[in-house]
Amino acid sequence: MKAIELTTAEFKTQIFDFSANEAWKYNGDLPAVIDFYATWCGPCKMMSPVMETLAGEYEGRVRVYKVDVDKEKRLAALFKIRSIPTFIFIPMNGEPQHANGAMGIEEMRKIIDGTLLGKKQ
Repeated sequence: MKAIELTTAEFKTQIFDFSANEAWKYNGDLPAVIDFYATWCGPCKMMSPVMETLAGEYEGRVRVYKVDVDKEKRLAALFKIRSIPTFIFIPMNGEPQHANGAMGIEEMRKIIDGTLLGKKQ
């Protein structure tokens, strides 16, 4: 499994239809991580193989998405993305959580396991 690139239209059907709802309502069937990135961003390029590895490791348990902030400016504005990479962790219930900046795969696993899968550290 690879990280899934999202357009605004796909985001509205798979994640959250911000045109139809003001209050957050996740549409997905699994918890998710969204990587907001840009192709010119060095730290984003460092995170790309990490996100691809995580997409494979968590296949069937967590969806891993990518959003190019240059192509999808509206989505970046919706989540108030000010720096990249920014990661949005979306649990099945509750509000999304943000994390900014490049991090190692172990740190990402710890956040995914704790925030999205409810595993005790």
